[in-house]
Amino acid sequence: MVKQKHVCVIGAGISGLSAAVRLANAGYKVAVHEATQQAGGRCRSYFDAATNLTIDNGNHLLLSGNRHALSYARSIGTEAGLVGPARAQFPFVDLASGRRWQLDLGDSRLPLWVFDEARRVPDTTLRDYLALAPLAWAGTAALVGNTIPCKGTLYDRLVQPLLLAALNVDPPEGSAGLAGAIVRETLLAGGQACRPLIARDGLSSVLIEPAVKLLQERGHSVQFSHELRTLGMSGDRVSELDFGGGDKIELAADDAVVLAVPPRAAATLLPGLKTPTKFRAIVNAHFRVDPPRDAAPILGVVGSLVEWLFAFPQRLSVTISNGDRLVDMPREELAQAIWRDICKASGVSGDLPPWQIVRERRATFEATPEQNALRPGATTAQKNLFLAGDWTATGLPATIEGSVRSGDRAADLVLATR
Repeated sequence: MVKQKHVCVIGAGISGLSAAVRLANAGYKVAVHEATQQAGGRCRSYFDAATNLTIDNGNHLLLSGNRHALSYARSIGTEAGLVGPARAQFPFVDLASGRRWQLDLGDSRLPLWVFDEARRVPDTTLRDYLALAPLAWAGTAALVGNTIPCKGTLYDRLVQPLLLAALNVDPPEGSAGLAGAIVRETLLAGGQACRPLIARDGLSSVLIEPAVKLLQERGHSVQFSHELRTLGMSGDRVSELDFGGGDKIELAADDAVVLAVPPRAAATLLPGLKTPTKFRAIVNAHFRVDPPRDAAPILGVVGSLVEWLFAFPQRLSVTISNGDRLVDMPREELAQAIWRDICKASGVSGDLPPWQIVRERRATFEATPEQNALRPGATTAQKNLFLAGDWTATGLPATIEGSVRSGDRAADLVLATR
C-alpha cells in the first residue's frame, strides 16, 4: 500500500487555502496551521458592533478574467457567490464637475470598445489609448511615469483610478511591468475578462469559510491559534515544525511545507530571505444605510477623497488606496469627510449614519520597481519548502488573483516532487 504524503500549510489566508485545497484534491493529506483565531488574513469578514453588520476588512473586487481566483472559487463550490453585471460596464462620476459616464467594455475577447466613441471615456480619442501601448511590454524595473503620459483626460478618468487601485501607490512611481500585467489582463483582454465580480455576502462566506469546511469534511485539519515558531532543518530539507511549548511535528522524508505567511513572519522563520520591506496602507469605510434602489454595485469616483463606492445590502462602503496620509487622521473627521463625498456621488443624504473605518497600515507591499525586485520566488534552499503569498513573485501586484496564483504555484511545485 502506498503511503499518503503529507503537506503542512502554514497560514490560512487565501494563498494558503488555495494551496491546501489544490493539494487535497490531488490526494495529499493536508494540515493547515494558522497563527490567529480566524482564517482569511487580509481577505476576511467579521461582525462589526458599530454598524451591527458583518463587514469585510477590505473591499475586494475580482474580474471575470481572474482565472485562478475563479477556479479556486469553483473548486470550493462558491463561484455563484461572486456576483456582478452581465456586461463589463463601469459607471463613473467626477465630483469636481458633476459629470457622469459609463465605460462599456462589452463582452468581446478583444478591446474593440476603444474604437467606439460612445463606449470610451468621454472626451478621449483613439490616440489616447494607443499611447498606453508601451505598458504592455514594459519591464518591471521601469516606472509608469517614464512609460506613459500621466496626465490628461484618459489618465485622470480611467488610468489613474485603475492603476492606483491595482498598485496601491501613486501610479507614476509604480512598476510599469506590474501595471502592464494589469492592463494586459483587463483593458487589452476585452470585456470578457473585465466583468466586475463582488462577494456580495462577504469575503469569508464566499472565499474562506467554504474552503475550511471542505478541508475539514474531507478529513484534513485546520488548526487556529497555532503559530509556527521555528523551522527545523536537516541538510537541504525541513525536518521539523516547532510551535513552541514542546509542540513539534516531525516531518517524514516525503512530507512538504507550504509557507503562506506575511513577509515579516517569513523572514523571521527563514533568516536571509529577501522580501519587500516597504508597504502602503488602504483605508476602507463602511456606512449602515440602504443604498439607492438604482445604485450600481461599484461606482468609480474621480475628483474625490473616495475612489470606489460599493453598494451592498444595508450599507455603502468605500476604498481609498495609497492611504498612508489618512491613517492618523481622527476617525470621526475622516468618516464625515468620506460621508460628504458619498452623498454627492450616490445621491443619499442625511446625517452621518452608523459607520466603521478600517485602516490596514500594511495592506500591500509598495508596487515600485525597487520593492518588486525584493519579491522571492516560490522555491527555497530547502527542497521541501515552498513560499506562497501575494508578496512573492507572482508577476502581479498584491491582489486576490496574485494570492491564489501563488498558492497554486506552491502546490504545483509540491506535486512536481512526487
